[in-house]
Amino acid sequence: MTYDILILGSGPGGYVAAIRAAQLGMKVGIIERENLGGICLNWGCIPTKALLKSAQVYEYLKHVDQYGLKAEAIDKDFEAVVARSRGVAEAMSKGVAFLMKKNNIDVIEGYGELLHDKKIEVTDTENNTQVYEAKNIIIATGARSRELPSMPIDGKKIIGYREALTLPEQPKSMIIVGSGAIGVEFAYFYNSMGTEVTIVEYLPNIVPLEDKDVSRQFARSLKKSKIKVMTNAEVTAVDTSGDGVKATVKTKKGEEILEAEVLLSAVGIKTNIENIGLEEVGILTDKDKIIVNDFYQTSVAGYFAIGDVVAGPALAHVASAEGITCVEKIAGITTDKIDYGNIPGCTYAQPEIASVGFTEEQAIEKGHEIKVGKFPFTASGKAKAAGTPDGFVKVIFDAKYGEWLGCHMIGAGVTDMIAEAVVARKLETTGHDILKTIHPHPTMSEAVMEAVADAYGEVIHL
Repeated sequence: MTYDILILGSGPGGYVAAIRAAQLGMKVGIIERENLGGICLNWGCIPTKALLKSAQVYEYLKHVDQYGLKAEAIDKDFEAVVARSRGVAEAMSKGVAFLMKKNNIDVIEGYGELLHDKKIEVTDTENNTQVYEAKNIIIATGARSRELPSMPIDGKKIIGYREALTLPEQPKSMIIVGSGAIGVEFAYFYNSMGTEVTIVEYLPNIVPLEDKDVSRQFARSLKKSKIKVMTNAEVTAVDTSGDGVKATVKTKKGEEILEAEVLLSAVGIKTNIENIGLEEVGILTDKDKIIVNDFYQTSVAGYFAIGDVVAGPALAHVASAEGITCVEKIAGITTDKIDYGNIPGCTYAQPEIASVGFTEEQAIEKGHEIKVGKFPFTASGKAKAAGTPDGFVKVIFDAKYGEWLGCHMIGAGVTDMIAEAVVARKLETTGHDILKTIHPHPTMSEAVMEAVADAYGEVIHL
């Protein structure tokens, strides 16, 4: 059988591309060596959010007196929390299987390797092989935890995100190396459960990709939660010969030895591009990424690549958008290339972080004269009533033309609020338009309007 499209990998890039192709009348096959839904559904986005929800509920219960309530004998069942997370992931994976069946997409189980002439050889678990052919092939093999020579992952004492999701017992202490989204989300979860957590960050600021105001606010929140943070620090060696780990950390003040039961490496990702036939087919790569054009065509005609394996933010929603854009281009539909300057980023620790566009520093570096507005949640009636007053909304506008250059939020529920800024920027909405758009009261979202009002000197509630 010759498919219109064969997709290698069923993560949020691959399975979304498959469904869109099927909607457009194509015959589609998707190849997966493990679980439908890829890392996001099974070992990333979804199960981590389930863990974080359990942590949030536990935090509420521990501080229930702040809401005028009483509760006794509050405790957690770590094993049950992990089991709930796995159950959520399994349900979502089954949901993807249903969508494949609903859209008449063939699911091919096994390890796929690219061949010439738009073919893929698939090896199943019993080492049987079969070759499949397509008019177009999309590579969507994703990524995994990156390992540093100073801390090779052994799955027991030095772990990656997979092991962090399924530890059989809660550790009493944990060192987390890296303060990106993965690092700080696990820091929040384990700290809430009662683990003593230390974060080691190589760069000067925690959550280093965020606006510096957000970074400072988040650092204060971590300190309030009694999570130890070390910035400008590098783990140069890890000794696992004893009962736990001893990490040698290089700082400006010299070397320090940290001890814990386990160390979580959260230093980024490594793309899954080895041993899938790229070199044999002649597909070019650069700096661990497959080279593609604006519509994800690789250097070899008929072969495309999307998601974590190509340059750009390694985010599930980006991979999905790339998959749809790629398939629509293959189908001959007129489609715009993705605007990578308008991609929202979200971190789901508490408080949550959400951002889009330029930071204040980046806007100035780009030569913009800017207007900056900021509205703290301490002045928000909804936030105060909910007992979540930490954080703020920060907006950045071009002073001359009113272009919305960036939006940065930290606080409860802000990952559900950032879409307003993303849509507004997509529609080239000005600050004046937002200012004159009535927002409901009392809500967290009205802080966006208030922040814009602050930028233009018209804020009411500050």
